Amino acid sequence: MSTADPSSISLAVLPSPVPPALIRSRPPQPSIPQTKVDRDALLDAIRRGMASEKAVPPLSMEELGARASAALAEVGLPDTYLDYAVVLVNNESWRDSLATVPFEKRLLLMPKCLREENRCPAPFDEFGLLCKQCGLCSIQDFQAEAERLGYAVLVAEGSALVMAMIQTGQIEAIVGISCMPVLEKTFPHVQAAAVPAVAVPLLQDDCIDTAVDVDWVWDYIHLEASDRSRRLDLGGLHEAVKGWFEPAALEGVMGPAEGHAEELAREWLAVGGRRWRPFLAAAVHAALTERQEPTAAAAEAIRKVAIAVECFHKASLVHDDIEDGDDERYGEPTLCGAEGVPIALNVGDVLIGEGYRMLAESGLDPQLITDAVREAATAQRLLCRGQGAELAWSRSPSRLSSRQVLEIFRLKTAPAFDVALQLAAIAAGRSDDCREVLRGYSNAIGIAYQIKDDLDDLVEDAGFVRDAASRPSVLIALAAERARGDDRGMLTALASGTPVADLTGEQLQAAIAAAKADEKAALLLEAYKEEAVRALDGLDDPTLKGLLRRMVARIFNELSFDGYCREQEMKAKARETAADDSSQPAATA
Repeated sequence: MSTADPSSISLAVLPSPVPPALIRSRPPQPSIPQTKVDRDALLDAIRRGMASEKAVPPLSMEELGARASAALAEVGLPDTYLDYAVVLVNNESWRDSLATVPFEKRLLLMPKCLREENRCPAPFDEFGLLCKQCGLCSIQDFQAEAERLGYAVLVAEGSALVMAMIQTGQIEAIVGISCMPVLEKTFPHVQAAAVPAVAVPLLQDDCIDTAVDVDWVWDYIHLEASDRSRRLDLGGLHEAVKGWFEPAALEGVMGPAEGHAEELAREWLAVGGRRWRPFLAAAVHAALTERQEPTAAAAEAIRKVAIAVECFHKASLVHDDIEDGDDERYGEPTLCGAEGVPIALNVGDVLIGEGYRMLAESGLDPQLITDAVREAATAQRLLCRGQGAELAWSRSPSRLSSRQVLEIFRLKTAPAFDVALQLAAIAAGRSDDCREVLRGYSNAIGIAYQIKDDLDDLVEDAGFVRDAASRPSVLIALAAERARGDDRGMLTALASGTPVADLTGEQLQAAIAAAKADEKAALLLEAYKEEAVRALDGLDDPTLKGLLRRMVARIFNELSFDGYCREQEMKAKARETAADDSSQPAATA
C-alpha cells in the first residue's frame, strides 16, 4: 500500500456479519424437554459429539449452535430446545477444565426460588439467602455437600458479587443453577469472563417453588481431576507487570540511564498508561508455558521482552504526538510539548533502540532472538505504514470512506498488540502453533480499540471537535455516509479533511447522533470484538484460548453487570414507579 495514496487502502477490512445471538427469547413453555429420558438422551448425544470432535472452550456462538442443533437432530427433539441445548454444549465444553479447578476455588450459585416460598424460615442479607438447614428443599443438601468439599456457596440472584469474586481471583470456576430466562441474559457475560462455568437449568421458569435435576447438580459439584493445572491470576499478573515499570525496577533490568536523552526516555517509559501490551506479552507467555517448570532465566527473559514491547509502544506515542501536534497525554504535557520537537524525536529513537537491546539481551536462544527481532521490525514497518497513510491524508486530504478509516486503524494499532502476542509466543518457543491465530486476533482487537477511542472522545469531547478535520475518524466518516439534510455538507467537509468555521462540540455531536453514526460505530465495535473471539476458534490450547477471550473482556471492560432474575426486575420496576409517583405534586383539595 502506498502511504501517499489513502484511496488505495483495502476495502476488505470489515468483518463478516455477526450472526444474531443463539441465546435469545423463546416461547415461555416448553423451553426444556419435559422428561428426564429426553434430557438424558440429549446430554448423551452432546457428549458423544464432544468425544468424536474435540471442543476447546470458550466456544464461539456459531460452534455452540452447530453442536446443539446436531445433538437435537440426533435424538429427534425440536429446535424449540435450542437454547437449552446450547447451555448443555457449553457445560460439556468446560467439563474437563472445571474438573482441574480445586474445590476451594469454585462457587456454587443457587437461586432462592429453589426454596419453598411460603414455608422457608431463612432470612436474607446483602449477599443473599441465609439457609436455616430446615430440610424443606434441596438448597440445604447442595449447600452442605458443596461446603464440605470446600466450595463457596451463594443463594442469590445478583451477579455483581460473582463477577467481583472472579476478577479478584477468589473464584476460578462456577457451578450454577438457574432458570432459562436468567441464563439467556447472563450467558454472554460469563462467556466473556471465560471462566469454567456450568449451569444446570431449572425445570420450570415460575420463580417460585422450582425444581432441578438433582443428579446433574450432584455430578457437576463432584467433578474432580488429578491434573490441577493452575488458572492464570490475571489481576495479580497485571499488577506485577505495572511494577516492572517503576523507576528502580527499570534500572535493575536496563542498567543506569546514561545522559539526558536516556534519562528522559526512562521517565517517559515509567509514566502513565495501563500497560496492556506488556501485560498481554506476560500473560500469553504464562499461558503457553503453564506446564513447564518456571525458571529464573525464563522469568527474566519474558520481563525483558515485555519491557521491549512497552519501549516500542512508548516510542510510537512520542512520535505520534509530534506528528499530530498533540499537547497533552495522560493528563500531562506531551514530551514534545514540554521539551520541544527535536528532543522528543531523539527520545523516541532512544526508546526504539532500547527495545531492540532488551530483545538482544533477553537470554533467549539465538534463533529465538533472531525471530523476535524480525517480528518487532515487521510490526514497526506496519505501524509506520499506517501512520504514513494518515500523514499523507493530512497533507493532501480527500474523502475517506469508513472502510478506509478502519484500514488505517488496523495498520496504526493492530501491530502494537500483535507484536506483544507474537514476541510472547516466540519467547515460549510456541510461535509456530499460533502465529496466524494471534495475527487475526490482533487485527480485530486493534480496530476495535480505535473505534472505542473515537466513541470515548465523542462522549468526553477530548479534543474531538478541534481534531475533527485533522485526523481520520470513523464516526465522522460514518456520519458523512449516512447524513441527510443540512448536516451533510458539514460532515462531508470534515470527512474530507476540511475544517468548518465556528463549529461547536454540541453541533458536531448532534449531527453525529442525527445520522446515528454513533450507533453504527458501536455496532462495529461489537462486530470486531466478536471477530477477535471468532479468530480464536483455530486454537487448540485451552489455556491460551481462555486467556485471550478474557482479555477481550478486560480491555473493553465487559465484566460488570447486574442480576437478571425476573423477580428482581419486577421489584426494580416497582421502585421506579414509586419514585415517579413521589416526584409528582400532591393533589390539591
